Amino acid sequence: MKIDATNWGILQCLQKNARLSNAEIGRKVGLSSPAVAERIKKMEDYGILKGYRAEVSYTKTGYQLKAIITLRAFMGRLQPFLIKVATYKEVMNCYRITGNENIIMEVVLRDQMHLQEFIDSLITYGEVKTHIVLSNLIESNPITNSSGLNELEI
Repeated sequence: MKIDATNWGILQCLQKNARLSNAEIGRKVGLSSPAVAERIKKMEDYGILKGYRAEVSYTKTGYQLKAIITLRAFMGRLQPFLIKVATYKEVMNCYRITGNENIIMEVVLRDQMHLQEFIDSLITYGEVKTHIVLSNLIESNPITNSSGLNELEI
């Protein structure tokens, strides 16, 4: 499948607002509604479009803190942590990374006491570093065709 300039336009529209109708997208990219629907379906089938989600405010849902937490796993504790992390409801995103730390997590927490309890649950797995998020400078920035190419073969 080719991601041409029109497909990039569709992707830009959906990343800004996934609730746009095919007709609205079509007006922006110069296609009919059925043509937009066909292209979207193909991009879904190829796994380019992986899903559609709602953005939920953590502060409006009762969480006061957002933190970035890194973990440097103790010898023999990484695999148990990889199993355990899936059970933590606080974890919004978790990545296995290169460098001194093994894991970086984005978490939301009710308050400082919740943060303390969460850190206490992590320290059996490794060395923990916590960074409280003060504000979001860029969030969910759309993926763009920054390669300079008009189309990309997939």
